Amino acid sequence: MKLTMVGTGYVGLVTGVCFANTGNSVLCLDVLPEKVEQINRGECPIYEPGLTELMQRNLKAGRLRATLDKAEAYEDAEMIFICVGTPSGADGKADLKYVMQAADDIAAVIKRLGPGQTPKTIIVKSTVPVGTTLKVRDRIRATVGDIPFTVGDNPEFLKEGDAIIDFNKPDRVVCGVENPDDPDDLTVRRFREVYEPFTRNGHPIFFMDIPSAEMVKYASNNFLATKISFINEMAMLCEKYGANINRVREGMCSDSRIGNKFLYPGLGYGGSCFPKDTLAVIGMGHESGFETQLSQAVHDVNQRQRRLFFEKILGHYGGSLAGRTLAFWGIAFKPNTDDVREAPALTLMDMAHQHGANIRAYDSVADRTGKMALDELGVPATIVGDMYECLTGCDGLVISTDWDEFKNPDFARVAAALTEKTIFDGRNLYKRDHMAELGFNHHSVGRPSVVMTGVPQRA
Repeated sequence: MKLTMVGTGYVGLVTGVCFANTGNSVLCLDVLPEKVEQINRGECPIYEPGLTELMQRNLKAGRLRATLDKAEAYEDAEMIFICVGTPSGADGKADLKYVMQAADDIAAVIKRLGPGQTPKTIIVKSTVPVGTTLKVRDRIRATVGDIPFTVGDNPEFLKEGDAIIDFNKPDRVVCGVENPDDPDDLTVRRFREVYEPFTRNGHPIFFMDIPSAEMVKYASNNFLATKISFINEMAMLCEKYGANINRVREGMCSDSRIGNKFLYPGLGYGGSCFPKDTLAVIGMGHESGFETQLSQAVHDVNQRQRRLFFEKILGHYGGSLAGRTLAFWGIAFKPNTDDVREAPALTLMDMAHQHGANIRAYDSVADRTGKMALDELGVPATIVGDMYECLTGCDGLVISTDWDEFKNPDFARVAAALTEKTIFDGRNLYKRDHMAELGFNHHSVGRPSVVMTGVPQRA
C-alpha cells in the first residue's frame, strides 16, 4: 500500500519505518529541508534503539523516502497518517494548528485531483482532543465538496526506548472509524490490511467509533501518570513516618489487582506524552464544564515531586547553594532516549542555578538535546563526555535518569572525584546500607536518608 507520514518526529518516523519494513511504499513528509536530507542519507534524526538500522534497510530497498513536496506526498497516497505535534498551549490545551494545516494541505490536493480519484483515507495519528478527527473531516469536506475520502483515528502507544518492539508486537491496535461494525467499510479494510503483519500472531486490533478511539489514548496515559503520581505521594508519606517505599512497594505489587508497572518512586514523569496528555484532559474538562479533579491532582503531585526533591538538595547544604557545584548524571526524561521534554533533570538544574549552584552534567545520548534545552532555559551548564570526569570538583552528585551505566558505578572513583561524598539518588538506584558502608551521604525518594558526616560550610 502507498502510505504517507505527515511529520517525521518520533511517531511519524517510527510508524513510517515499521510500515515500510512490511512491504509498503512509504513517503515521509516534513517541512525542514535538513531533516529530509538527513533521513534520505540514512541518518536518523532521533535516538531510538534499532531505528537507524531499520530505516537504512528500507531506504536501500526503495520502500522508504522523505520529501518536502506536499503534492508528491499526497497525490498517490492511499492512506495519509497525520503525525504532527500537538503541543500544550499556555492554557494547557492541545494546540491543533499543525493538524489543521495538514488537513488544509491534503484538501487542496484532493480538490485539484478532482472526481474519479480513488478515495484517500486520512488518519489522525497525533494525540488530539476528542472531536478533532471529525473536525478534520469537516474541514476537508468544506474544501473538496462531494469528492470522496474517508477519515479515521489511530492513536499510538509507543514507549520511547522500546518503540520498534512496541510497534511490531503491539499490546493492541486501536482504530477509530465512522462505521466500526461494517467489515466492508473502506477505512476498516485499509486498517486491517496495513496492520495485518502486526496482528496476525494474536495481537488485538479494535475497531470503534472515532471519539472513543481518541479518548483511549488520553485515558491510558492519564491512568499511567496517575500510578506514578500515586507512588510518589506514598513515598513522601513514607519519609514522614520513617517507612521505606521499596518495602511498601513490594507489599503492594504482590497484589495481582495492582501489579508492578509504573509504580516506581522517583522524580515524577516527563517526556512528550504524560505531561501534555494530562494537561489536555484537564483542558477538555474545563471546555466541557466538567472539572477533572483527579487529573488535576495527578499533575500537581508530579510538579510538586521535583520541588520536594530539590528541597532535599538545598536542605543538605544548609539552605544555600552559592559557590557549590553539582554534578547531574542524566538529562533525558528516561533512559534509552534523547528526549528531554519535561525532563525532571532540567527542572532540578534550573532550580539549582537559581540558587547559585554551578552545573556539570553527563548523558551518553541526550547531551546535544540537553544542551539546547538548557540554553533555552538560560541555565549555564558544562556538558561533560565522561560520567566520572563530570564529578570532578563537585560537591554532590544528582542521579536524575536511571541509565544502566549508573546502576553499578565504581564508587571509589565517585568518591575520589567529589569534594564531598554526597549522592542525591532521584531514581533509588542504590541500597542505603551499601551507601552507609561506603561512607556516602545518601538522599533518595521515600526512604530515610543516610547522613554520615556534617556538611562542610563555605565562607
